Amino acid sequence: MTHYLLSVIEPDGPMPSPEFLDPIIKAVGVVDDAMRDAGIWVFAGGLHDPSTSTVLRAKDGQVLTTDGPYLEAKEHLGGFTIIDVPDLDDAMSWGGRLAQATTLPIEVRPFRE
Repeated sequence: MTHYLLSVIEPDGPMPSPEFLDPIIKAVGVVDDAMRDAGIWVFAGGLHDPSTSTVLRAKDGQVLTTDGPYLEAKEHLGGFTIIDVPDLDDAMSWGGRLAQATTLPIEVRPFRE
């Protein structure tokens, strides 16, 4: 089995209304439950807006901190799920289910062994 990261790519901008988000949250819950039932779910989490981040950089023996995202972009990592499946085809299948539930792009990426 191999661990895969399913990254949810969100557009920058204000949070959608609860009327828009509630059905998506329910659909994601169905996929998460199916992953748990299949025994492949490892961990998942949603992230706050990139403006809440702090970037740490090592320079000249010091650690410098900067508020805000590492990169300014039109999209950002909004959440993720880690799954443990036999191969890329299975990971892509689960990533597709998550893409349908979130209505957002999902990046599927294997962890290094």
